[in-house]
Amino acid sequence: MKEQIFIRNAMPSDLEAVIALDDTTPVAEKQAYWNGIFEHYVNCGHNGCHFLVAEISDKFVGFIVGEVRAWEFGSTPCGWVFALSVSSRHRKMGVGQRMFEEICKCLKAAGAAAIRTMVERDNKLTLSFFRNQGLSSGRYVELESSLVSAAKD
Repeated sequence: MKEQIFIRNAMPSDLEAVIALDDTTPVAEKQAYWNGIFEHYVNCGHNGCHFLVAEISDKFVGFIVGEVRAWEFGSTPCGWVFALSVSSRHRKMGVGQRMFEEICKCLKAAGAAAIRTMVERDNKLTLSFFRNQGLSSGRYVELESSLVSAAKD
């Protein structure tokens, strides 16, 4: 029998599980980073902010965070997903897909007309996941430049 995936809003008590699952933030910075995210997204009270978690058999197995943003560079309101993680043991069970589907519903209900994210080019796992969810290159192009000068001899 396939285990049921339960998606719910994050609660302050989920903080330690999120920190333990996060593999993108340097260890020394995790606590401060996630404290700030929880303060804004878990305690937000605004229907455009969403922090969802996934559980299987009452065990924390993943999270996804996003919000509705609008008007940057003339963009209509759209949903942005900026954090997603599923425990390695529970990947390929549909956890990420279920969380993504649920956050898309939340963001659409909050006025988003599209969904966006940014993924590091070398992160093939995450790129593959989002492409499988139907995301592709959008009409905007990300541009960046370092603000740190190269060290001189």
